[in-house]
Amino acid sequence: MTDWQELGKKYLFNCIDRIPVTIARGQGVRVWDDNGKEYIDFVGGWAVCALGHCHPVIVNALTEQAKTLIQTSHIYYTIPYIKLAELLVKNSCLDRVFMCNSGLEANEGAVKLARRYGKLKLNGAYEVITAFNSFHGRSLAMTAATGQPKYQEAYQPLPVGFKNVEFNNIEAIKAATTNQTCAVMLEPIQGEGGVNIPDDGYLKAVRKWCDEKGILLILDEIQTGVGRCGTLWGYQLYGIEPDIMTLAKGLGGGVPIGAFMAKEKCAVFAPGDHGTTFGGNPLTCATAHAVFKYVIDNDVPGMAKKAGQYLLDNLKKLKSRYSFITEVRGRGLLVAVYFNKDIGQDVLTACLQTGVLINRLKPNAIRLMPPLTITNKEIDEGLARLDKALATIKV
Repeated sequence: MTDWQELGKKYLFNCIDRIPVTIARGQGVRVWDDNGKEYIDFVGGWAVCALGHCHPVIVNALTEQAKTLIQTSHIYYTIPYIKLAELLVKNSCLDRVFMCNSGLEANEGAVKLARRYGKLKLNGAYEVITAFNSFHGRSLAMTAATGQPKYQEAYQPLPVGFKNVEFNNIEAIKAATTNQTCAVMLEPIQGEGGVNIPDDGYLKAVRKWCDEKGILLILDEIQTGVGRCGTLWGYQLYGIEPDIMTLAKGLGGGVPIGAFMAKEKCAVFAPGDHGTTFGGNPLTCATAHAVFKYVIDNDVPGMAKKAGQYLLDNLKKLKSRYSFITEVRGRGLLVAVYFNKDIGQDVLTACLQTGVLINRLKPNAIRLMPPLTITNKEIDEGLARLDKALATIKV
């Protein structure tokens, strides 16, 4: 029998702290490793598998489109691209769409668009204000945008044009704003940073400040969008509208697609200003259209809201039984569990033994982001396995 992990160690870059599990197949909220062991998947491809693994809607869309047309380029119109763009616009507050391959590319494109806007409309302003504990991607520019020194220190000097300030603090944004500021870029809820939920009035205050200064508000909805937080978009939780929004993860349900969207007023790219070879190809767009249409037609955000509340309520019951759990927080199916000691890795390892996949968010926290279609029965089963794992933790 092939030892895939040893083979991977031989050939792959050693830049990812991989979990010692080789996933061979998946169905719904379950995956199986190469030895046939079954796991409840509370990671969901890192908040990607919105409909679960190998959902028929995804399989059928991929199969049919693969028989029709897979790749052209952005220089031609294709039907799946236009259908997906139309569906996104009609179900959001934005007017224009550019498809790409990932959340990183979406954020790069959004910042590039904001800089172009600053050049044309704001006397050359180019700086973007972002938040500490944010996460916007791992390119050099997005590493600079990401307000976490642990990602930045090894790659100094970083590209200029970003100011990191305290999250959930409007005064920090005001103090950082100058005549060189073209945009503020925030996650409605910080996912990678800790499932950090802002005060109800924070994003409204940021929106008001951006309007007063004539600068753009970019919302990174790569993790919060497409129903993850119990609404179709994270911005709906706070009663505001962004000027630019970035998407990826759940949009394709597992196929690699990203997008950035913009209001008409700031859709200032001209021909030749931006492009991509593979972004928006017919295969990924047809699949994303099928996923997004299913999300809308079946009120998947409403499902995520109800399932998320059920998950939170039952995690709080676990908290009452384990003194080392200090906090449970989240919105919809984006949830974090915090501990009083750095036992996150121990919990993850124990969960592998009991058959449930979780994400170690921080040394003292784990994150759960299962498929949005998960049922209460499947949540019960996953939490029973988590409970069994927690019972083995020595603190």
